[in-house]
Parts: sequence; structure tokens; C-alpha cells
Amino acid sequence: MAKVTPAQFVRQVRQEVAKVSWPSRKETGIGTLMVFIMVFLAAGFFFIVDLALSWGVQMVLGLGG
Repeated sequence: MAKVTPAQFVRQVRQEVAKVSWPSRKETGIGTLMVFIMVFLAAGFFFIVDLALSWGVQMVLGLGG
């Protein structure tokens, strides 16, 4: 690898940052909303699975009342 001076490094970093396609405010908001929706759906799914497994284990072991 070639040695790069700090000034060259900074120039290269600026060039690369200029190439980045930054999302708009609307795209960021929609992405954030989608993440929250998926988190709540996953949490609900795992809550229901946990309840079902808990009930099943209680029935098998005779601890269900």
C-alpha cells in the first residue's frame, strides 16, 4: 500500500463523502416507521409463541392448575 499524507487522506475522504447518496427527510421517516412496525409485530409474535409454549409445558408437566 502506498503511503498517504494526512492532507491527501482528508481530500480522499471528502471525495468519497461527496459520492454518498443521503436519504431525504421523508425517506428517513418512512424507514424509521417501518422499523418500529416490524419491531412491534415481532414482539407480538414472540409474545404469543411464548404464551403457547408456556401453556404447553404447563399441561405436559401437570402444573396447569
